[in-house]
Amino acid sequence: MFNEFLDNNWLANASTTAPAVNVIEDTKNYLIEVAAPGMQKKDFHISTQDDQLVIAMEKNVEANKEASHYLRREFNYSSYKQAFLLPDDVMVENISAKMEDGILTITLPKKEEVVERQKNRSIAIA
Repeated sequence: MFNEFLDNNWLANASTTAPAVNVIEDTKNYLIEVAAPGMQKKDFHISTQDDQLVIAMEKNVEANKEASHYLRREFNYSSYKQAFLLPDDVMVENISAKMEDGILTITLPKKEEVVERQKNRSIAIA
């Protein structure tokens, strides 16, 4: 199960807008770091669904050259969604996230004993 948590096969199907992701484990937590330069916390939605942590990002940027009529107008839209299988020792109710210096960091605290966990939850970004 832990191998699936770290599985990077999603890269084969990812678009060029897929951010780089680090997964770190220490004695008390798993940390997921998502490189997100130019993004804001409002661009992300993080939730748990069944036994997965789902990270979704959507950014719609409009740039245009003003004139009485458009000679050129460009739209830029990026989206990203990735699901990580959660190990059994994660305390889902205590997952937290913060956005700092272009890095989204999600902390998944470990628990000592494995008990049934809450399946679906939305996680606010601090």
